Amino acid sequence: MNFFFGKNIPSVLLMSLVILANAQRRDVGRSKKYSPPPFEADLEPSGYNQCSSCNDDDLGVTRWTMPLLKSGEKKYYLGIFFKANWFKAQQYCRFHGMHLASISSQQENDKLEQYVKDSGFGREHFWTSGTDLAEEGSFFWMANGRPLTFVNWNAGEPNNFRYENGEEENCLELWNRDDKGLKWNDSPCSFETFFICEVRSD
Repeated sequence: MNFFFGKNIPSVLLMSLVILANAQRRDVGRSKKYSPPPFEADLEPSGYNQCSSCNDDDLGVTRWTMPLLKSGEKKYYLGIFFKANWFKAQQYCRFHGMHLASISSQQENDKLEQYVKDSGFGREHFWTSGTDLAEEGSFFWMANGRPLTFVNWNAGEPNNFRYENGEEENCLELWNRDDKGLKWNDSPCSFETFFICEVRSD
């Protein structure tokens, strides 16, 4: 009892103050360490305002911020963090307010090809929204419901190759098959690969 209420009271008080100061200092460090990143705390309802590849922020998508390539009336997102079959890739794009990509011109195809190459994925496969699931041989873009007006197929494609399990090739991917650039190929929709999403910026 003398230790707590006798001549050692100043020492006890000093120790208590030191412990309290250290605890406060740890709390301050913790609050700094675990505070949300600025883009999460400050993201406004306009959505894409953190896009390093584009400047306008009028799309209204608020779930996330993704690096996008702006080209004409569209913005593109490369799905390179995981591989998915065509349906799951479609679901992912739709969940984030986008569609799997459609391509309507050589210029658009070349822009996408350069974007993929610059990202270091020039030899990978990428899903687009192209499919002939509704009618064999009649490809259209699921993104907008329109038939293909511009095509950039690899030689001999589309060939609707039939696999041993009976599956046929009904979904359109981009693939640099013969080192001749990122051209088009029909592939089984169950094939898991990367993908490209698009969103209109107008």
